[in-house]
Amino acid sequence: MNVWSKLLTALRGGAREVGESLVDGQALRILDQEIRDAEQELHRSREALAGIMARQKLAEERTSKLQQQIGEYEQYALNALDADNAQLAREVAEKIARLENDLAGERQQGEEFAASATRLRAAIAQAEGNIKQLKQQVDTVKATESVQKAQLAVTQRHGDAQSRLHSAVESLERIKQKQAERAALMDASAELAAEGNGDAALDRKLRAAGLAGSESNAEKVLARLQARQAD
Repeated sequence: MNVWSKLLTALRGGAREVGESLVDGQALRILDQEIRDAEQELHRSREALAGIMARQKLAEERTSKLQQQIGEYEQYALNALDADNAQLAREVAEKIARLENDLAGERQQGEEFAASATRLRAAIAQAEGNIKQLKQQVDTVKATESVQKAQLAVTQRHGDAQSRLHSAVESLERIKQKQAERAALMDASAELAAEGNGDAALDRKLRAAGLAGSESNAEKVLARLQARQAD
């Protein structure tokens, strides 16, 4: 197999995978539509069954009516025979023969309608069972799909929450570090300020006690010069 054949085979395989993926993605929608189509066909089958049953009932009614008419004409034929009216009895017998032919036809139609109704009832019952099972399977698949989507969403949210939590912890640590640095800087500044204020206070205490010299003034300078002159 050359390179081009392998490439074409790979492309066909990829196209098939894409097609199957699209079909799988719409599987539930396709099943719902197929169920609706099957229910429509089932509805039409019920209507057809109702029509067959109506024809069967009419055939049975015509059969009953023909049987009643045959009974009446048989009595007429017997009465004609009792009256020695052979011609009339023959005419009545011909009428009875026609009614019996009609009766046979109606009975045959009634039997055919009954057989068709029986077969159609069985087909409808089977179709109803199949549709019911398919609906149950679809409901189960939908429920499973919903649960799995919910689990996936929870897993994703948990992962996102963990990531956000980790980021928040890192931000909190940075803030705490900055606060600690700022606090240390403030403590150092306060310590330096305290040291400066302490030196000034100590000088004032020494001068007040006469242990440290004070700033020179004109009186002190004059006194020092007079002492030098006397010497």
